[in-house]
Amino acid sequence: MAIGASQSPVLLLGLFLLLFLTNTAASQDSASFNRSSFPVGFFFGTASASYQYEGAVTEGGRGPSIWDVFTQRYPGKIMDHSNGDIAVDSYHRYKEDVGIMKEMGLDSYRFSISWSRLLPYGKFSWGVNTEGIRYYNNLIDELLSNGIQPFVTLFHWDLPQALEEEYGGFLSPQIIDDFQDYAELCYLEFGDRVKHWMTLNEPWTFSVVGYNLGVHAPGRCSKWVGNCRSGNSATEPYLVAHHQLLAHAAAVKLYKDKYQASQKGKIGIAVNSHWMVPFSEDVSNYVAAERALDFMYGWFMQPLTYGHYPESMQSLLGNRLPKFSKEQSEMVKGSFDFLGLNYYTGNYAAHSPYSNPVNKSYFTDFHTNLMGERNGVPIGPKTGSDWLHMYPRGISELLLHTKRRYNNPIIYIAENGVPEVNNSTITLEEALSDDMRIEYHRSHLIFIRKAMEEGVDVRGYFAWSLLDNFEWNAGYTVRFGINYVDYENGLERYQKQSAIWFRKFLQR
Repeated sequence: MAIGASQSPVLLLGLFLLLFLTNTAASQDSASFNRSSFPVGFFFGTASASYQYEGAVTEGGRGPSIWDVFTQRYPGKIMDHSNGDIAVDSYHRYKEDVGIMKEMGLDSYRFSISWSRLLPYGKFSWGVNTEGIRYYNNLIDELLSNGIQPFVTLFHWDLPQALEEEYGGFLSPQIIDDFQDYAELCYLEFGDRVKHWMTLNEPWTFSVVGYNLGVHAPGRCSKWVGNCRSGNSATEPYLVAHHQLLAHAAAVKLYKDKYQASQKGKIGIAVNSHWMVPFSEDVSNYVAAERALDFMYGWFMQPLTYGHYPESMQSLLGNRLPKFSKEQSEMVKGSFDFLGLNYYTGNYAAHSPYSNPVNKSYFTDFHTNLMGERNGVPIGPKTGSDWLHMYPRGISELLLHTKRRYNNPIIYIAENGVPEVNNSTITLEEALSDDMRIEYHRSHLIFIRKAMEEGVDVRGYFAWSLLDNFEWNAGYTVRFGINYVDYENGLERYQKQSAIWFRKFLQR
């Protein structure tokens, strides 16, 4: 949805109301709101992921990932039947992209490493790809030479296909040792310059969308949930999440025991959550909102902070929820120096007493209906994706909830952004006018600062995303970038108005 093209009265009214409410809530004059509104040393960057950006899937010795196979095997699960074979070709154009960051005044960049670009068959013992190591060395050095700090994610969903075929990937505990070995290779090769590591990106999304709904790789689900060849939506999401937590904890323990003292870096994990708003004043809806938050956010934060799953999950899932041994619980508890938090939207939450005793799945397990509207009124202005409404107040609420419930950790907002529909009928000039995105980022930053004033320890903000890119099962049908990529004409990059706004915001 290109806001500059044909703005509907409803959308304009929604943006006006959002602007009014934001200013009222935060008492912040836009002219004085800029980089200096945040502490010295606060990071401002953009975020990306290897499969969404790099392309070059058969170049430089890279092995296939589960996303390569998924897009080939199930093209109908991608809205435009596309894939990340070329993506935005950042593998070849990384210097150009770093130059864009520098011009904008960004001081950090969050990117992920493609596991199969370093280890084409997933395992250290099966061979290391020196060309892949050279690529990431070059990218890291290019960033640092331009004054941009690398924040590196080890796993952003593109598991080597070889491990999926050998033992089912994250369905098997074998993944823990292989992930630890892969992580150690990264520490050895890049840890002298990378000072911020994130082990996993959004383990909730990988577990639920890949193993409950089956619309992300590896495309597993119960047959009654979706068109999947195999899977079990009642058990596999919880098993995959469990193994992700254990793999994360093992990689963190290795870093702390062997590398942190000499490399002097920090390590964390990036988790995601919507904010849950009770559908009405009814007590059951307040309880439902808490339960939904447990099943999305507490699912990971409770083990990471306290070493066990939320009580609501334990009571509702019974033996379908894996259990930590005493040793595992101690290893997972406190296994992060900082938390990466990805926030995009809010939902209304209403209690749903119905439960099918036969057809169980993640979304029926927590007895809550999640909605973007209440009585026909959206929770916030609509965007280019049905699941995402602009609800900036939610980021403040989630941050304050984290402070109260999870011991006030150091937090980096690791992703925050908004999509527009990729509209091929409008002009380039119209496509570059993205007032909605400017207001989205500005309002979320205002609410982040508001939470910081109330004691939340936020240290940085990463906008999703630097460029338009391959957006998983949405393909290229939506655009999240603050810079435009012309997919029809050589992948040329153009500044959107939001990129210009960021440059002005970040001027020292």
